[in-house]
Amino acid sequence: MNEKQLIAQRSFLTRPVEQVSGQVRVPGDKSISHRALMLGALAEGMTQIQGFLPGEDCLATMAALRNMGVNLEQSGTTSVQIEGAGLHGLQAPVAPLDMGNSGTAMRLFAGLLSAQAFASVITGDESLLQRPMERVAMPLREMGAAIETNAGRPPLIITGGRSLCGIEYAMPVASAQVKSALLLAGLYATGPTTVIEPAVTRDHTERMLAQFGCPTQRADGSVSLMPGGHLTATRIEVPGDLSSAAFFLLAGSIAKRGELVLEHVGLNSSRTGFLKIINKMGANIKVIDNAPGKVTGERIGTIIVGPARLRGIDVPMELVPLAIDEMPLVFIAAALAEGQTVISGAAELRHKESDRIRVMAAGLRALGVDIEERPDGAVINGGSLSGGEIDSAGDHRVAMAFAVAGISAQDPIRIIDTANVATSFPGFADSAVRIGMNLEVTDG
Repeated sequence: MNEKQLIAQRSFLTRPVEQVSGQVRVPGDKSISHRALMLGALAEGMTQIQGFLPGEDCLATMAALRNMGVNLEQSGTTSVQIEGAGLHGLQAPVAPLDMGNSGTAMRLFAGLLSAQAFASVITGDESLLQRPMERVAMPLREMGAAIETNAGRPPLIITGGRSLCGIEYAMPVASAQVKSALLLAGLYATGPTTVIEPAVTRDHTERMLAQFGCPTQRADGSVSLMPGGHLTATRIEVPGDLSSAAFFLLAGSIAKRGELVLEHVGLNSSRTGFLKIINKMGANIKVIDNAPGKVTGERIGTIIVGPARLRGIDVPMELVPLAIDEMPLVFIAAALAEGQTVISGAAELRHKESDRIRVMAAGLRALGVDIEERPDGAVINGGSLSGGEIDSAGDHRVAMAFAVAGISAQDPIRIIDTANVATSFPGFADSAVRIGMNLEVTDG
């Protein structure tokens, strides 16, 4: 077996424990790290990024920018200095740009590269090549972009040299990635670009555009970007990723004893859906909220979590888009809660790194949970978890969610195909062990 095959076989073995406790500072926010790299590359001057997430997804974005002539210097692991090339300073890449496993990078680059004078190809790993891309390609074509997909999936082939015009686009499905791609394309368009959201999505792009001197306008569920702006280099401090902190929020909630303190966590209101959901389920959580920092544009705070007796709920549909990345954890919380939990309005989960509804349902059934899979969610009757083996389907969030579930399982759980955890949370296993989880990383 070669090294690549061996890494692909990496597994987690998690065993039940009664107590988790301690202080944790999770890695930097992945969504913000992607956007800081891209906007820093397009800005005029030297941008400093602190708290950068050195996960594989963000490193793919960094490599793509380097391949287009951007000078980036990474010092240590979490500091990056970018010599901005300006809006029109990117150079034609000599090879396809490989986004690895990152759907965020692919969709945001689709918007950015649609406006360039050169042609480009965006590709990714086997998982990413299965993800739908027409949802971003179609509105970009309306703006004048020439972009081809492979039957709706990557690779994306973009013909450069096209003039873009601003459009008003009503998204059929709430998507921060599509919205962000259109706003990035809108930096180059003639006329305003307006995106109408069917539900609130994360607004990191809008906040960061303002940090770089190009603010957007929000009114009545829409976001607009006016033409003619330019980006000026700035300093960005990336807060801890709330999506990563969520795994430990659940860990602290389902343990029998202990208290966890999560420091320097981003508390952007468009990202707090999981906090609201688990609070409705009876979680014991205290949030110490700080005002937005001058170099973040984001709210940052401390979260303290202790054991709780969770109860089943009907998950409010308006919170689902605000917790879409954390929904695997909602499935686990529901499986351990008293009573029934109903999840609906989450069809977007079928188009993530895996079909997360199907994969979570299969995994929970393997652990003895009574779950009914539905097209846009599931009905879960809570109780207890047995041990067993789970196939994470190479999905980092599924793998970490089941690793946390092992805290309260009756027997050990083995989760296979976990190498992609490094895309979003490098060091997850080490952090888990430090707070008392019994988690072992194995090969094979």
